[in-house]
Amino acid sequence: MLKTTTKLLVASALIAGLSTAAVAKDKVYKWKLATTWGSTLSPFIDAPLNMAKMVKEMSDGRLLIRVDASNKHKAALGILDMVKGGQYDMGHSASYYWKGKDINTLPFTTMPFGMTTPEQYAWFYHGGGMDLMKQAYKKHKVLSFPGGNTGNQMGGWFRKEIKTVEDLKGLKMRIPGFAGEVMAKLGLTVTNIASGELYTSLERGTIDALEWVGPGMDIKMGFNKIAPYYYTGWHEPATELQFLVNERKYNKLPKDLQSILVTAMKLSAYDMYIQNYHMSSEAWSKIETDYPNIQIKTFPKEVMDAMRKANADLLVEKAKGQPLLKKVLDSQAAYQKKAREWTKMSDYLYLKDNL
Repeated sequence: MLKTTTKLLVASALIAGLSTAAVAKDKVYKWKLATTWGSTLSPFIDAPLNMAKMVKEMSDGRLLIRVDASNKHKAALGILDMVKGGQYDMGHSASYYWKGKDINTLPFTTMPFGMTTPEQYAWFYHGGGMDLMKQAYKKHKVLSFPGGNTGNQMGGWFRKEIKTVEDLKGLKMRIPGFAGEVMAKLGLTVTNIASGELYTSLERGTIDALEWVGPGMDIKMGFNKIAPYYYTGWHEPATELQFLVNERKYNKLPKDLQSILVTAMKLSAYDMYIQNYHMSSEAWSKIETDYPNIQIKTFPKEVMDAMRKANADLLVEKAKGQPLLKKVLDSQAAYQKKAREWTKMSDYLYLKDNL
């Protein structure tokens, strides 16, 4: 009798286990993702949309992610708080937007005079960057993943030509991240404005200058109608967007769905990088013929030297009393120094000999 009962219990347990596994395989997880970007801001909005599409297809519909643009949730620069608080399961934004909340998040977007996109991706995935980013976001109970790169961004649109450092003083400029701190040190009034308000702010004179991305995204925004001086970049050589994931929600996903999500985020990030590169290439090829009023400029050496000095001074200042920030900055500097030798050999000398 005891043996029969034991056999029945074992059989019941096996059946229950199989049933649980079947239920787990059949369960559909419905997530929401909030973006900093408006619904038409390509290619930024395309990265989360493509990611959600890939997740749906690869999971056979077991993980569905609804993407809400900023014009729906009305909190373009509140993504970290919404994902952290659980109002959204995921977000798509840029890490340097949170520097006011947590300075340790700043370097994971890009840094002035920092790594190029290939260098930075190599640092993320093979140079310890992902582990450092995990450490930075741990206290927020969210996970952060690379979310698409713009490559080297342009230095901004200005109403007047910048010939000296004095010409910068007193200007009001939209420029985020560490570059904003550099500009503030040179005498500018710096602000951060969501993408949907940029043109209006420039048109109304709320700001005198702004940086956005590059020709692929900038030209269609119409900034050149108000500020025709378009400067080359120094401040964001490898601007990486980010996917934020609520850690508790992520841990509740089955392992296969976790892998699908991570894979889709990585692939959509790369897709955004090449999409933006294509858009800028197309736009740049038409600048002289379609937009003759745009005047392409580089900052004079005097201005660049002042920016470099301000940047170096600020790096030392910000790292004081911030061991994790210093660890991240030191890691980036060391990797850049190593990788830059190959960048010079592989890219710089090739271009130098073939332009």
